[in-house]
Amino acid sequence: MSRAPASAAVHARTGRAAVVLAAVSVAAVDLAAKALSEARLADSTVDLGLIQLQLVYNPGMAFSMGDRLPGGVIVTVTAAISVALAIYAWHRAPQAGWVERIAGGAVIGGAVANVVDRARDGVVTDYLHTGWWPTFNLADTFLVIGCIVVALVNARPEHATDEEAADEDAAPAPVRTSPTKPDTDL
Repeated sequence: MSRAPASAAVHARTGRAAVVLAAVSVAAVDLAAKALSEARLADSTVDLGLIQLQLVYNPGMAFSMGDRLPGGVIVTVTAAISVALAIYAWHRAPQAGWVERIAGGAVIGGAVANVVDRARDGVVTDYLHTGWWPTFNLADTFLVIGCIVVALVNARPEHATDEEAADEDAAPAPVRTSPTKPDTDL
């Protein structure tokens, strides 16, 4: 009796659980940071040297693009993108390595956190300011870094496609035989 199907199912569940756990963790950290920023930075800025903590509300999407669109349109578009990312990660997780799973979870968690934040009042809370880049938040950071990591993992030359990996998993292991003894009767 083969245990391969049961093992594959456990592997798939573990991979998907890792993505979900990463996404929930990222969203929770970001939403907590946004709440803390709104409570503590309403009338102040904190200078940390390279970065400042400064409360800003973004009515648009990335870099305030689409800031004149109705909030419902932006929520719908960003929610649809978040769902598409989640579906992709759900299907990809069983074949992905741990780094790709965590990075995928970071992308989903960041996207979902920004959607949840925007759904409350039509704007996203930003609080990390550099002076040379638009103000952003942790969700944006997780999104960008997660996308870069997923792209780098998938761009590696040794990265097997899903079909190649499935073919390798399905191929029987080579049978090892001992070499024949050389003929010494000459």
